[in-house]
This record gives sequence, structure tokens and C-alpha cells, in this order.
Amino acid sequence: MGHGVKQRDVIRMNAEEIDALLQSEQTMQCATMNHDGTIHLVAMWYGFLEGAPALETKAKSQKVKNLRRNDQISCLVETGDTYDQLRGVELVGRGEIVEDPDRMLALGISIFERTQGVAYKDEFLPAVQQMLNKRVVVKIHVDKYVSWDHRKLGLPPTG
Repeated sequence: MGHGVKQRDVIRMNAEEIDALLQSEQTMQCATMNHDGTIHLVAMWYGFLEGAPALETKAKSQKVKNLRRNDQISCLVETGDTYDQLRGVELVGRGEIVEDPDRMLALGISIFERTQGVAYKDEFLPAVQQMLNKRVVVKIHVDKYVSWDHRKLGLPPTG
């Protein structure tokens, strides 16, 4: 690295790289604020609703209770087993609770396709409907992305 070059500027991902990472992974860490100011953090499978990351969860879950009180949410998608391979994206924004059946189905299909690795067909509708039973969707309206890709540092492999 040359003198005066901030590593933060070197490892930041562009929009296409962020999108590629979000499309390639299935699990997202999601954090909401509990009533007492502590953080509720869970790992969730996710998909995309109307172009935005979104997840489905039980309607009475802690994260939904928290979002109804305070819609702030931060999420993390990351990968890499060694320092030189670490990549990640933090999404900071607001969680919209979606209860509209058509929008919920659209997200359910997205998650189904991503987790099952197959294109959706009408015959899969009962499975998707079961997945969405007694649930809501949380659509993440991202205000800010924070990203890093240590592969850009050109470090020798570790591990």
C-alpha cells in the first residue's frame, strides 16, 4: 500500500459488487432495538421484494415487536473464512412491515427460489403459503451501505 492511501477507500465495494454479494448469499444477520435499549440480533434467510432485501418472520416475533415500536434496522451479510478473503455489507435503514398477501407471496417466492435452488412453479404454491403462515414480511429500506472486500488488499493467503 502506498503512503496516504486509506485502506477503507481501497476495500469499499461499488454498487455492482454490493449487489453481487447480496444476491450470492442466503443468510443475513438482522439487528433491531429492544424496548430496553439492548440489541436483538438474529440470523435470517432473505430474498428480495420490489428490488429491496426482505425477510419473512413470525408476526409475533421479537423483531416485529421492535420494528413496530422503532423501525430502525441494521443487517449484515458477510462471507470469507480467512482475513484476506473477508467481504461484507452492512445495511442500515428502516424495516417496513408488510402484511399485504400479494407482496408477501412475492417475497416468499424469492426466498423459496434462493433457498431451494429451483425456479418457482405453481405446484410449489402450497409450500410457499405454508412458509408464510402466521408471518409478515420485513422489507428493508436501506439508507446507507457500509462494505468491505479484503481481497482488494492483495494480501497473501492466510489460514
